[in-house]
Order: sequence, then structure tokens, then C-alpha cells
Amino acid sequence: MPTKTPAALRAAFSGLAALLGLGLLSGPAQAQFGPQGPPAVGVVAVERRPVTERTEFVGRVEAQNRVDLRARITGFLQERTFREGQEVTEGQVLFRLERPPFEAEVARARAAVASAEAELQNANSALARARDLVRSQAGTQVRVEEATAAQRTAQANVLAAQAQLRVAEINLGYAEITAPFAGKIGRSTFSVGAVVGPTSEPLATVVSQDPMRISFPVNLRTGTELRDRYAGRGGADATRVRIRLVTGETYNQAGRIEFIDPQVDRNTDTVLVRALIPNPPRGPGHEGEADRALIDGMFVNVFVEGAEPVQAVVIPRSAVLQDQGGNYVWVLDAENRPARRPLTLGRSIADQVVVESGLEAGERVVVEGVQRVRPGQPVQPGPASAPIRAPGQQG
Repeated sequence: MPTKTPAALRAAFSGLAALLGLGLLSGPAQAQFGPQGPPAVGVVAVERRPVTERTEFVGRVEAQNRVDLRARITGFLQERTFREGQEVTEGQVLFRLERPPFEAEVARARAAVASAEAELQNANSALARARDLVRSQAGTQVRVEEATAAQRTAQANVLAAQAQLRVAEINLGYAEITAPFAGKIGRSTFSVGAVVGPTSEPLATVVSQDPMRISFPVNLRTGTELRDRYAGRGGADATRVRIRLVTGETYNQAGRIEFIDPQVDRNTDTVLVRALIPNPPRGPGHEGEADRALIDGMFVNVFVEGAEPVQAVVIPRSAVLQDQGGNYVWVLDAENRPARRPLTLGRSIADQVVVESGLEAGERVVVEGVQRVRPGQPVQPGPASAPIRAPGQQG
């Protein structure tokens, strides 16, 4: 067999390389460097779904009833019948002042009434004798008039003595200081043995516990929007109030709006709104006292919600883009060509957002791959990979 020369070998290798090159270009390498199709994007179809409308404020818990207990008479504090911080019932005796001086005053007033009644009886007899003498012509009309005046004076003295007795009995009743309503009592200002009176500081403070008030200011613009939103649904009756505690926990009771101030605060341009919310015991607390979640004066986050869900357009938050022109999304037409669509957004719900205007049910918006979208250039739509949560879930 003849030996191949180096030149022949080089020619053979060149032909083989050319054949391999043709094979590679006709396979995957040719597809890699060839023209590409439309970019793939994930889309969702716009739907109307039930949404619970919610607006958030900052508020404060207030007791519905609050009273400072004061002594109405001056006397020594004889007894304190409660433990500081405990819950009390309506009419429960809380303080007792020493009673003997006031009991003696009642006895003296009763004696004065008895004396006045005796004088009235004597005046009545004198008037009767004077009238008899006039009829027998043994007396004068002047004597009758004098007896009549004396009898009327005696009647007035009886009424005055009875009034003094009533005052003495009232003062004796003030020796016991009772709770005007059910609630929780705070610290006692005075110790047993102290002299207290109408000009003294309050003996203690009682605040009601259930229900509680939630007071929160609403700026005029937001208040007007809420009024217009619920005007056709029953106004404030179409809303409910929920709160979030300082611990981050959502309170398990719902309240209702009971009062909207008819005046605007000129310093803050806000309107005061108050709601009532239940505050039932959660269980036994310190020393057997009822433990309640809401305390007078605490700050809370307030949510005004619609009592019934409404149908609204909701889309994933990831579909919304923003620039100097505002919020917008990419909407696909029938030929899968994207077009920019400006939006007016409402509140967010978890990872979704309510669209107040700009979209209609049935339209398709780009959720994934928005960075590959160009206006008017067709795309390859597919379902979004991430599941879409129901908008009724609270964020």
C-alpha cells in the first residue's frame, strides 16, 4: 500500500472537518444561532371577585363610662370595702364615712319636726276657739285673723323642719359611697382615717369595661370617600370596625360606629369617629378577677370594613408597574400584542391589589416576564406559575 504524504493527510483532515461542520450546523447548533420566537410571559385573566373593603386608622380605646368618686360630705374615712383594681358591680358600697355625727343630725331634725307639729296642733286649736268666739259674738274678727296667721306660720315651720330632716337623711346616705355602674375601680387616693370632703381629691376612679369605645380621627378627604362609598348601602350601619392590638394580634370581636362628630377639628382637619366594641372576659386573671383584652387609654390600629363583601377587580401586585406617569400594566390583545394600560388602584390585600378603574373582567394582564415585554411586539402567553390567592384573605 502506498504511503500517504503529509499534504494528502492535511487534505483528508480538512475534508473531514468540513463534513463535521456541516453536520453540526444542520443540528442543534443551527437552531441555537437561528431566529428566536416571541418571548414567553405568564399572564392571568382579570376577574371580579368578592372583596371586603378596608380602611385603616390609628385610634385609642376609651371607657364608655368614667367617673371620679368624691365625698359629698365632710367626715373621716372609716372603711374601704374593695381591692384596688378589682371589678365592681353597680350599687356596690366602696367607701364608708363615720356615721354617728350624721345619725345624730337626723335625730335632731326629727325632734325639730315633732316640735313644729306640736306647735301646729296648738295653732289649729287656737284658730278653732277664735272662730267659735266670733260666731257667739264673744270674740273679734281681729283675733281670728291673728290666729289664722299663727296657724299658717306653724304649718310653714313644719314644712321647714321636714325639709331639714330630709337633708339630714340625705347626708347620712352620703356616708356610704357606692359604684354608679359596673366597671373596674382604680387606686384609692386616701387611706382609712383620712378626713375627706367635697373639696378633696377624688377618692378613686371607676371605668366601665364592656363595651368599650374606640375613638379615632378621620381626615376630611378619607371621611368623605367613606361616606360616599357607603351612602347607598346604609351609611355607617353598612360598616363594621375591627382592631389590631399592640401585640399584632387581631382582636376577635367586631364593633360598630356609634358617633360621627358633626364638626371638623380646625387644627388637624379631621373628624372624630367613635365605635362601640365588646370587651368580654377572656378568663380569670389576677386574684380571680376577669381578664379583658381592652384597657382604657390603649392605642390600637382601627380597620373600618364593609359589612358585606363587594365585587371588585383584583390582580396580582407583581403585574403593576410604575413610572412618572403613574401605575400601569401590560394588557394583551387578541393577537398577543401587549399595550400599556394606566390604572387607578385601591387597597392591597396580601400580594394582590384592588383595581378601581382601568381594567375590565376578561382582559389578560402580564404577571411574569414583564421585563421582556415591548409595546406592540407579540409575546407567547402562558399561565402564571405562582398560584393566585383568593382576595377574601386578609393581609
